[in-house]
Amino acid sequence: MNVIGMMSGTSFDAIDAACAEITLIDHRLRLRPLGMLSRPYPQAVATRLARALPPAATDLATLCRLDTEIGQAFAELALEADRGLCGGSAELIASHGQTVFHWVEAGQVEGTLQIGQPAWIAERTGKPVVADFRPRDVAAGGQGAPLVSAIDAMWLRGRPGRPAALNLGGIANLTLVPEGGEPLAFDSGPANALIDAAVRLFSADREHFDRDGGWAARGRIDEAWLSELLAEPYYLRPAPKTTGKELFNLAYLQRALARRPQIAPEDALATLTALSAESVAGAARGLGVTELVVSGGGTRNPLLMRMLERALRGVRVISADALGLPSAAKEAYAFALLGFLTWHGLPGTVASCTGARGARVLGAITPGAQALKLPAPACPSQPLSLEIVG
Repeated sequence: MNVIGMMSGTSFDAIDAACAEITLIDHRLRLRPLGMLSRPYPQAVATRLARALPPAATDLATLCRLDTEIGQAFAELALEADRGLCGGSAELIASHGQTVFHWVEAGQVEGTLQIGQPAWIAERTGKPVVADFRPRDVAAGGQGAPLVSAIDAMWLRGRPGRPAALNLGGIANLTLVPEGGEPLAFDSGPANALIDAAVRLFSADREHFDRDGGWAARGRIDEAWLSELLAEPYYLRPAPKTTGKELFNLAYLQRALARRPQIAPEDALATLTALSAESVAGAARGLGVTELVVSGGGTRNPLLMRMLERALRGVRVISADALGLPSAAKEAYAFALLGFLTWHGLPGTVASCTGARGARVLGAITPGAQALKLPAPACPSQPLSLEIVG
């Protein structure tokens, strides 16, 4: 089955669409990557989205407009991906949409909101769409994240030692898959969120990210400020736990900078990059990770990767590409797999990773141009392993 997975992360720098050929044999999933496309949001949409996200306030009219405009942007890319990557053969589209709020009270997730109306995708492509993945896990008492943990558990299961998958998006998330033990997953803290916010602030919104870590590379780490930043209580909370721009946002950064009013922008960025590396490394060390498989936009920041490797001496740090899964497209492929599981009536979560009462079938299905005909479940329970094939 050819499935398109679509994703826009907390950095909202682009929409990613990845097409995969997915088969299920007994309890084994097999994925063959067919390619990925990435497109930025239209500038007006990106601007409206940035102004609406926490800590800003917004209104229902803006939310409705963004839900439509983001859905339309996803729809155009889905059509392009179907034609360009799958030759029009996609049978299903799985859309994560755009997270705009993750409601956490005293460590418990009470609700989560992803927008990007899937009806626009179904109407534009004629294909059925699985979307709205996170709320079912939240309703079952889970964190609703990181949902890629179920895919990570299948992918890394059987590797020796204590391997973990790390995604460096706006927020960093880890999935530990210990040999012979239950997997564990959580958001460790900011990856690019505070770095991006600082670049926007220091450049008066002319730049949106630190390209190749070049700005931070010209600075020096303020060790005292770094220690203050690492005292954030979130880092000490036990897993499972999730966070986002509800916490690590521009207002958070401005409060932190107020304690260092004379710091040079390049020194601030060097320190924030070190914060991302050290918060991840601290979490990994606490879990006894022996191998770290890294993906996400943060892998394109060589300074961040060097800092991470230095902080994790003795741990094998490799790219997801080394295991056959394109690093830049990993989350999009993960949602293609989650959509495939939903389509086949199979759960897409691991309770030990999200904290839910049990594994759940995720999402809601919007029919395409044809009558909706779901297949019978292909196996009685969640697949046990994932193989990436060329």
